[in-house]
Amino acid sequence: MEEIKLANKFIGKKHKPFIIAEMSGNHNQSLDKALKIVEAAAESGADAIKIQTYTADTLTLNVRNGDFTINDPKSLWNGESLYDLYSKAYTPWEWHEAIFNKAKELDLIPFSTPFDETAVDFLEDLDVPFYKIASFENNDLPLIEKVAATGKPMIISTGMATVAELDETIRTARKHGCKEIVLLKCTSTYPATPENSHITTIPHMRELFNCEVGLSDHTMGTGVAVASVALGATIIEKHFVLDRSEGGVDAAFSMEPNEMKLLVKETERAWKSLGEIKYGPTKAEKKSLQFRRSIYAAKDIAKGEEYTKENIRIVRPGYGLKPKYYQTLLGKKAEYEYKFGEPIHF
Repeated sequence: MEEIKLANKFIGKKHKPFIIAEMSGNHNQSLDKALKIVEAAAESGADAIKIQTYTADTLTLNVRNGDFTINDPKSLWNGESLYDLYSKAYTPWEWHEAIFNKAKELDLIPFSTPFDETAVDFLEDLDVPFYKIASFENNDLPLIEKVAATGKPMIISTGMATVAELDETIRTARKHGCKEIVLLKCTSTYPATPENSHITTIPHMRELFNCEVGLSDHTMGTGVAVASVALGATIIEKHFVLDRSEGGVDAAFSMEPNEMKLLVKETERAWKSLGEIKYGPTKAEKKSLQFRRSIYAAKDIAKGEEYTKENIRIVRPGYGLKPKYYQTLLGKKAEYEYKFGEPIHF
C-alpha cells in the first residue's frame, strides 16, 4: 500500500509524517481548556486532534474493589478504581461538536476513539472522517466490526497484541468493510521507555500486514518518534497538554506545545533525509567537488623534468589529476611546463 487518505491529507512514504495530538483527559473537565488545547495543537503544526468517546458506564462497571481497582505502585493511577478514573478522564459527549468545530476552523482534522458501539453511532452523526482503535480495545472484535462497517479508514494501536491477535483484528476489519488500515506500534505503559519501545517492529508490520504503519508514542521527548520515521512510520501520535504542571490524567507523559512544535519539525526533517539509495555527488554537492584532493605543482616544473615528491603534491582543490595517479607520475617526465600552483594533467 503506497498511500491512503485521511480526511484531506495523504498518508504514506511520499508524504511528511502525519502528526496526531491526543487530548485524552488533559482538559481536566473544562471545555474552555479543551478548546485551548485544540488551538495550541493547531499552532504547533499538528495535523489532527484526537479525543476519546466513552463514559465510565460504557467502559467499565461501577465497582470500586477487587479487579476494578488499579493495584500497581508504578502506575500513575495506583489505588484508583477504573470507574472513578474514567469518570475523571472522559470527554463529555456534549462537548464533541464544539471541539470538532473549533478544530475545523483551525484547519485541524478532528476525530476520536470510540470505546463501544453507541460511541460509533454518536460519532457517525458527527461525520468523523476516520476512527482510532485503542490498544486495550484491539481485541474487541464486535467493536472492530462496527467501526469497519462505516467503511471509513481505521487507525489501530497494537499495544499488547500478539501477531495472531493482530491478524484476527485486521482480517475482521477488512472482512466487514474497512479498506484502509494504519497500524501504530505502541507500548501500553504510561510513560513508556525507549528500551521497551521496539520500533524495529514497524517495517516488519508493514510487510506482514500490507498496510500503513506508524507510532503511538508514550515515551518522553522526540527521540523515539524521530527514529520511527527512519523505520517507515508515516503517522506519529503523542498525548498533548497545555502545561504538565497543571496536572491531568495523562499530563505526566504528554507533550507541551513547544515540544509538539519540535516534534513536527524534527519528524519532517527525518522524513526529508530518507531520500533514496544514492551514491556519488548529489546535485547540491557538485560545487563541493572543487574541495576534494588532486595533484598540483608544488614548484615550477620544466617540460621534460621528472616528477618528484618535492615538485608535485596531493592537495586541495580538486582541479588536477586524481590522487590515485600520484605514484604513477613519480619518476615520469613532465609533458608540459607547469608553474607553481598549477594543476597537473595528462
